[in-house]
Amino acid sequence: MLEYLLAVGVIAAIYLLLTQGLNLQYGFTGLVNFGHVGFFAAGAYASALLTKAGVPMPLGFLAALAAGAALAYPVGLLSLRLRVDYFAIVTLAFSEAVRLAITNEKWLTGGVQGIPGIPALAGGFGVPLSNSMAAFLLLVAANVAVVLATRRLVKSPFGRLIQAIRDDEDAVAALGKNPGAYKVQIFVIGAALAGLAGAFYAHYISYIVPDQFVPLLTFYVWVAMILGGTGRVSGAVVGTLVLMGFLEGSRFLRDAIPGVSEVEMASVRIGVVGLALILLMLHRPGGIMGDYTSK
Repeated sequence: MLEYLLAVGVIAAIYLLLTQGLNLQYGFTGLVNFGHVGFFAAGAYASALLTKAGVPMPLGFLAALAAGAALAYPVGLLSLRLRVDYFAIVTLAFSEAVRLAITNEKWLTGGVQGIPGIPALAGGFGVPLSNSMAAFLLLVAANVAVVLATRRLVKSPFGRLIQAIRDDEDAVAALGKNPGAYKVQIFVIGAALAGLAGAFYAHYISYIVPDQFVPLLTFYVWVAMILGGTGRVSGAVVGTLVLMGFLEGSRFLRDAIPGVSEVEMASVRIGVVGLALILLMLHRPGGIMGDYTSK
């Protein structure tokens, strides 16, 4: 039972890192990113390949951050030239391009066979615990650090400026500021967090393949952010916990619904999450934390 709870906690903490990155991009800055999973994949493969080649794991994690940020920079520049809806389509296409590149570059990524035998977190960081417990504690520490840093950032002059860009970019430009530079910076930061989440995922699962990085994962992160309340640090935390509760709780629906196969239950789970999101938007359009916190 403990191992199951740890596994759920680790996946929830990985989702929380992803949600915090997306919340910075969309919740605080208004950048619609439908390709978040692409940066997640980049971080996972960067750290996995380097650590398997003998690079120390802390350096692999730094490489995951750098991979997410490096890929985000040219994509973020497109936000300066494209309308919001077109930029959203470009980010979605980008994530699929990353997945196809991983699939086809077999000499580096292993293609559809993936990368097995990725070093475990416990050994890589020298933590004398099981891999699940080490992953959970490291992820909790990382998420706490990101929450504190995000709170400090959004309350700073920089944070107030990106929120002003979200609310009225033209007004910010009229005041002599350059909204584009700030948008690119935030896009890079959010993507770097996705890369970090990818590194944690790779070293926890110990085996990655391209099919683990599909657009559905980006959809789940969007759901978590909206459930909790966009533009709120506490919303990212609460929304992720609620989403994981739905995803894991719906696993037990099969016992209550006779005649439903495992394949059909996957569709039921998505339906349950979708219905919950619809009901929330009807009754609490600002998200769960929308009326309770300012940030």
